[in-house]
Amino acid sequence: MLVVALGILGLLIGSFLNVVIHRVPLGESVVRPRSRCPGCGTTLLERDNIPVLSWLLLRGRCRTCGMRISARYPLVELGTGLLFGITAWWIGPSWALPAYLYLAAISVALALIDLDVKRLPDAIVLPSYVVALVLLVIPTVIDGTWPSFLRAILTGAALFLFYFLLAFIYPAGMGFGDVKLAGLLGIYLGWFAWPLAIIATFVAFLAGAVVGIAVMLRSGEGRKTKVPFGPFMLLGAYAALFWGQHVVDWYVGALTG
Repeated sequence: MLVVALGILGLLIGSFLNVVIHRVPLGESVVRPRSRCPGCGTTLLERDNIPVLSWLLLRGRCRTCGMRISARYPLVELGTGLLFGITAWWIGPSWALPAYLYLAAISVALALIDLDVKRLPDAIVLPSYVVALVLLVIPTVIDGTWPSFLRAILTGAALFLFYFLLAFIYPAGMGFGDVKLAGLLGIYLGWFAWPLAIIATFVAFLAGAVVGIAVMLRSGEGRKTKVPFGPFMLLGAYAALFWGQHVVDWYVGALTG
């Protein structure tokens, strides 16, 4: 029931994230004005804002002018719902769950914004440090898991410093938005185990290298091709969160025989 309920909540959050993804890079408010059709400017009705279902009933077109509505909108809603459900299944009923649901929401927004404009907005990343620490301090106080909280802070600082050094050494290949995102992801990874940050970084650079090479070969522009790294950092973080502990356990088992 928890997984289903949070999956439905994710659909609703995904609808809001579509607004965030479109407006935040433009510096616009995500609250006002209400969503409008970009073609005719008609304010969308409440019945046209039902996640996924409205798009299907309208057959992907504006009710007023018939302008085509991108399929990305329902896909964002579905993806957010799926990520919320998986996160609920993975963590279970825990005081830490709200923190990781928040991570799921901003991950969808940041990945798509970075793909669209090749930028990770401070308006999302920087406040997320405060939100993450506040949401994680709740289970820390209730469950008495202060070592986890301290490890989260130290891992976040270490991952921030590592990416900062990379950006300082090779600024053309690493943006400071990636550095700020690294610190945030380090907090979430370190809450469970600091080695997860190493696994996440390895997966991010491996996936980024493979996709980057493929994109460069296809575009024909060589090293001038710009490939946003934020989505790969988020991919690496989730790979580490969901499967990293198995890797750590296998490695420790191999060392100990």
